[in-house]
Amino acid sequence: MTNRNVNNTILELAMSISNSGALPRAAVPGLPQKKLLLKTLEDGTGKGGTKVNTWIDSMRASSPTRVKSTQNQDPSPWILYHPSALNLFDQIVCESKGKQIVTFLDYDGTLSPIVADPDKAYMSQKMRATLKDIARHFPTAIVSGRCIDKVYSFVRLAEVYYAGSHGMDIKGPTNRRSTKKGNDAVLFQPGSEFLPMINEVYNILVDKTKSVPGAKVENNKFCLSVHFRCVDEKNWASLAEQVSLLLDHYPKLKLTQGRKVLEIRPTIKWDKGKALEFLLESLGYGNSDNVFPIYIGDDRTDEDAFKVLRKRGQGIGILVSKIPKETDASYTLQDPTEVGQFLRHLVEWKRTSTQYHKL
Repeated sequence: MTNRNVNNTILELAMSISNSGALPRAAVPGLPQKKLLLKTLEDGTGKGGTKVNTWIDSMRASSPTRVKSTQNQDPSPWILYHPSALNLFDQIVCESKGKQIVTFLDYDGTLSPIVADPDKAYMSQKMRATLKDIARHFPTAIVSGRCIDKVYSFVRLAEVYYAGSHGMDIKGPTNRRSTKKGNDAVLFQPGSEFLPMINEVYNILVDKTKSVPGAKVENNKFCLSVHFRCVDEKNWASLAEQVSLLLDHYPKLKLTQGRKVLEIRPTIKWDKGKALEFLLESLGYGNSDNVFPIYIGDDRTDEDAFKVLRKRGQGIGILVSKIPKETDASYTLQDPTEVGQFLRHLVEWKRTSTQYHKL
């Protein structure tokens, strides 16, 4: 069988799965199952020490040192269902033919590498230039767990949409060049009533986590991030216990988990998937068949957006990961370098197709 036939076979299978949702995430061969742990963590079930121990197990599951144990597994079945978006780029743009591409991008781990200090997660100048080109050709949104001011300070592009705090703070392009922090056109802030509570919990956590070396609490306006990337594993129990005991007093806040971070959010039903739907609606594509959303992200919180795309049967989700993971994404890219390559391919394809139509 030729490489072209193999690629076509993989594409047909991947597209079939993407459109029908026929393959449950848990059914992917060779993939570690951590769903029950994560469900217990995020639902807040379990009491006392059991609850804390569950959190610690989940923290270990998300640790890069623990991920190494999956490297001996055969990735072939997983790659079959989640092929490289670079390898199948031509087929992807073929699927988008006649439709408006809208790009949605996570920040940390997608546009910038994951770093020990979250305040230094700078993206490269090359990536910024690529992002500027993408925004020139397609409606583009950055969807991050960070607060908008922080993401804007990294990106510094006024021509894109920003959805910070996991989509709970959405602002639109200013249509002018600016180097100021933030963005003026507020579109949606569904968690505004929780701001006093979140600030209160932030101040308490900053004080309590001083006893845990390496812990960092980040105020993302409508949510909080407790980073444990630089915390010694022997101190994870202490950190988990402090967060657990505090949240027992705030039933309107819930705990979720990302890559080496515990995240505290309001209990409202709003996430990156809801933000994606809101932005599509704002752009006039809420009920349109002529739109092709592309969402690229690396984190567990991006799965909410992948699920929305799978349910809509429109566009594609692309997971950024070098290892097999449970995901509702259809394709994969290994790291921010490959993300940049994929985005540059999109820009070049758009330029070429535009020039062709002008002839």
